[in-house]
Amino acid sequence: MITLRHATFDDLALLRHWDEQPHVIESDPNDDWEWETELLRRPDWREQLVAELLGRPIGFVQIIDPAREETHYWGEAPDNLRAIDIWIGEAADTGKGYGAVIMRLALERCFADSLVEAVLIDPLASNTRAHRFYERMGFRFVEKRRFGADDTFVYRLDRTDFAP
Repeated sequence: MITLRHATFDDLALLRHWDEQPHVIESDPNDDWEWETELLRRPDWREQLVAELLGRPIGFVQIIDPAREETHYWGEAPDNLRAIDIWIGEAADTGKGYGAVIMRLALERCFADSLVEAVLIDPLASNTRAHRFYERMGFRFVEKRRFGADDTFVYRLDRTDFAP
């Protein structure tokens, strides 16, 4: 059974370790998550969650409100959206279906708020495996977009297309 719990400062070493894994670097090469600072903050526009399989940490999820997020990463985003970052920490835990379960839990969490209309995600344009994964989850391609140094594909899942 996979569950999501809030990330805490006690997860610092684990999250740093996951950040050093080749498959994580490949999917997110230009981000510095500033764990030492960010794990101590709890802004009301963000959730940082650790996915656990029977109590063993296996992945990370961040859910943000892109309209309220302070760096305006998504630009001038409309209200009532969420954006998700997700990854599996260890390469040995990839390809086992855990990502789909974690994503479903994250989406359920997003759409539990009746005002949320859609969820966004922005994998690297080169990450074709992620594109297939998100498309299987029901996300639809919106546009190619550059965020900082990253060429990405923006995908969107509307509430009406989500089947819990």
